[in-house]
Amino acid sequence: MGRLALALVALVVLGTAGCGGDAGPESVAVGSGSGSTLIAHLYAAALRHYGSPAHVEPEQSLMGLDSGDVRVVPEFTGRVLAQLVPGATARSAAQVYREMVAALPEGVAAGDYTESAEDKPALAVTERTADAWGSRDVTAAVRRCDQLRTGAVSDAPRAGALGTCKVSKVFEFPDAAAMFAALRAGQINAAWTTTAAPYIPTQLLMLSDRTSMIRAENVVPLYRRNELDERQVLALNEVAGVLDTAALAQMRADVADGADPGQVADAFLAERPLGD
Repeated sequence: MGRLALALVALVVLGTAGCGGDAGPESVAVGSGSGSTLIAHLYAAALRHYGSPAHVEPEQSLMGLDSGDVRVVPEFTGRVLAQLVPGATARSAAQVYREMVAALPEGVAAGDYTESAEDKPALAVTERTADAWGSRDVTAAVRRCDQLRTGAVSDAPRAGALGTCKVSKVFEFPDAAAMFAALRAGQINAAWTTTAAPYIPTQLLMLSDRTSMIRAENVVPLYRRNELDERQVLALNEVAGVLDTAALAQMRADVADGADPGQVADAFLAERPLGD
């Protein structure tokens, strides 16, 4: 083979190697955290919307973020605060967020929390009970602390106290269906659920919490400090402007019905485009 032919072959090899080395930006790994795989897919979809490849790494929490296994983890503000500061007394959304941010490990930052999307413990009661109590706020339960007979699904979130009322009479049930049936039958007079739980029976209602007696649990993205650019941080923060509690509950219902979490998240953002 002549010198010209060898030179051409070398140029082709170098050109091919150059093309193969241009892999593009690295995909951002989003852990599922305690916020669930669904919310992780939501943040991953937001990153892709702003032009950053992103994928979900299941079963990766705050520890995975601290170790560098993932770069983003969706969490709930109150759960993170309780994990980092077990004795924290903050309850309102803003206060819980501020104390959580102050307690984060060095190198971990927090994006905007979703003021309209929460999933904190809540008490469900029948319409009849709410009318008898004369209120649809949790303060009515506090005024009848000694009469409370609450139910809860085993290992499900619940509050140990409502202000000065220590919730001591808690009957555990194997699932939500059995608990709600007991509530309707009068075996218990309040049932622990969460504000974004799917499939709350229509004949029941959740007591509001206007005075923040129960610690806030708002969705928040945590990420490795100095490893995301401004556009990627903006993508995470934009979720706070479109996600609300009702939408979160509906998406959870869709996933419970068998829908793919990634497709549910993509469809949600398609209906509520970021940046608008």
